[in-house]
Amino acid sequence: MNVVNNFLFIGLPYAAIAVFLAGAIYRYRATGFKYSSLSSQFLEGRGIYIFAVLFHWGILIVFLGHLIAFLLPDAILTWHSSAVRLISAEIVIFTFGLGLLIGLAGLFIRRITHPRLRVVTSRMDIVIELLLLAQIVLGLWIALGYRWGYYWFAADLSPYLWSIVKLNPQIEAVNAMPLVIKAHIVGAFVILGMIPFTRLVHFLVAPFHYIWRPYQRVVWYWDRARIRDPQTAWSETRPRNN
Repeated sequence: MNVVNNFLFIGLPYAAIAVFLAGAIYRYRATGFKYSSLSSQFLEGRGIYIFAVLFHWGILIVFLGHLIAFLLPDAILTWHSSAVRLISAEIVIFTFGLGLLIGLAGLFIRRITHPRLRVVTSRMDIVIELLLLAQIVLGLWIALGYRWGYYWFAADLSPYLWSIVKLNPQIEAVNAMPLVIKAHIVGAFVILGMIPFTRLVHFLVAPFHYIWRPYQRVVWYWDRARIRDPQTAWSETRPRNN
């Protein structure tokens, strides 16, 4: 059993991190123009909006919740020493996790039920979406069956993850955890290693800087209605804006 645990919680994490870094760099250098989500909305847009919103907001909040607990475990333990704050955090993250499940399930069903989308769907798309669905279900299962996960994540899992980062793996706490939590941890590393080979890689080049960049002001000094009128005489000079 120790050999299995060492492979799953020491060997697998390092392999996943190495594959993620090497694969992401290679794919960007080799086929940077495909470093995107390959949106299929123009092929079939009906019903996508609500599921896309649920998926993207859900995965963002759930990921940030895990990331903050990993980066600031002491602050999380102190902040959630209050039962009210801990319960509130659990409710918020569980709600977004449930929205994430609904959104991804809707997008997956849409992908496999529309003929035009199936044509542009690869096997890896199906595999990664099924893995994500399983990972979300495990996460919700843990949230319901093993309460106050936001607290014990900071107390037990965060030190384990930091030991991986520091190249001094300490897996005693993970070894003692229930099987469903172990499966959730393994699933996270498997997905991490698969990211460079899937459409999920596009989050690495997401335009997050748009959030804080200043607004762009565009002032048109030509009559767009007149220019677009088919009766307007053709001109070699292209309309410009300042």
